[in-house]
Amino acid sequence: MSRHQLRVVLPEARGHKVTVQDYLRVLRRNLVLILSLTLIGLSAGVLVAFNSPTRYTASTELFVSAQTAPGATPSELNLARGYAQQAVTSYLALITSSLVLQPVIDDLDLDSTVAELASRTSATASLASTAITVTVTDENPGQASRIANAIGDSFTVVVAEQLERPIDARPSIVRIDTLQAAQVPLKPSAPNVPLIITLGALLGLAVGVGVAVLRSVLDDRIRSVGDVESAIDVPILGGIALDPEAVKNPLIVAASARDHRAEAFRALRTNVKFLAWGDGASAFVITSSGPGEGKSTTATNLAIAFADSGARVALIDGDLRLPRIADYLSIEGSIGLTEVLIGRVAASEALQRWGRGALFVLPSGTVPPNPAELLGSSAMSDLLTDLKTTFDIIIIDAPPVGLVTDAAVLTHNTDGAILVAAAGKTHTSRLKNAVTSIEGIDAKVLGAVVTMLPTKGADRTSYGAYGAYGA
Repeated sequence: MSRHQLRVVLPEARGHKVTVQDYLRVLRRNLVLILSLTLIGLSAGVLVAFNSPTRYTASTELFVSAQTAPGATPSELNLARGYAQQAVTSYLALITSSLVLQPVIDDLDLDSTVAELASRTSATASLASTAITVTVTDENPGQASRIANAIGDSFTVVVAEQLERPIDARPSIVRIDTLQAAQVPLKPSAPNVPLIITLGALLGLAVGVGVAVLRSVLDDRIRSVGDVESAIDVPILGGIALDPEAVKNPLIVAASARDHRAEAFRALRTNVKFLAWGDGASAFVITSSGPGEGKSTTATNLAIAFADSGARVALIDGDLRLPRIADYLSIEGSIGLTEVLIGRVAASEALQRWGRGALFVLPSGTVPPNPAELLGSSAMSDLLTDLKTTFDIIIIDAPPVGLVTDAAVLTHNTDGAILVAAAGKTHTSRLKNAVTSIEGIDAKVLGAVVTMLPTKGADRTSYGAYGAYGA
């Protein structure tokens, strides 16, 4: 069985495709931002609505007709009606001209120019209709109705006495009648407070959703096991739920055997056993793409889980830059791997037994000036060869691949690396680069472990319960 044949797939890691649920998770993840921008838009709408000047609208309806002689034939009546319809089209522009509006300004003694009054006046007519509706908007309801009626009167005079006046003394062939005089409006037409507030809230909501989507596009951090599965083509070996107390209590397998995270580490142990097939001992490097992703915690708990199952385990702190294992296990770490590699002490003297099982720990020892050279030396290779004669499983905690080459160098002398990726911390690009770095020196990435999986919120997973059921 090769590592390409091994495929440990967790419930949430199967063929990941973008679904409606993914979009909903993006919205839920940014719910506070979306609600905040919606409230800002709502507040802006309220401010605009209550600070906009109140406007009233009054309308008068005029009827345009062409007069015919008594006893006119139907054909003549149709010609007159057609003439009136054509005249209405040109009259619409006439109503807002200075020819009609200037007399209104003079008669009502308005403090306004023709252009200002024209901006508050509109004239409309239905298709194939000879009725014209003149609408005026003003801050004073009474003034709005007076101006609308005055415009109707001025328009009637202009048409009858100037535009359509015959040369002789006969009356104008076009007649303007008032069908409906403008009444004083009782309610303001603007601002439409509900509409403005609603538009403000919708605009804020749209901006919030847009920002949330943009943040999701620009943020390439993994959020779930499916994200890791999509990013790198390696088996997913386990998922560890987020525990805010993990910093204070990292050794969950030893401290609380029934805890759901302890069960998850035991499930991880089961899956790693499939990687350790064969008669000889196996050595695995536990690393990550960056710091703070839980690799040391994972390595330590996995080693304890193996020891609890009866295996003979050697846990090596290969992070010669920022060692953690000695602190986690509360052991003396001043003498360890560095001293063994430079020949100062024997491995048997530096190894420390921990717990009731067959778990032996080799701390990092003194931090050397040349960690990569030591880890890639023949002394390290010889050490692993010697340890394989005594132990069943060798677990090495190595520095992050994305920062230094130590982990890649170590992996070359082992069965392969297990990458730890933290939900909400690990970037997809860095995770891909980590795999490329390891495989670039002809080493193997055997699988990945996703840590810090949220159990609450938009990205919550079922891995808290998953650990209790095994792989």
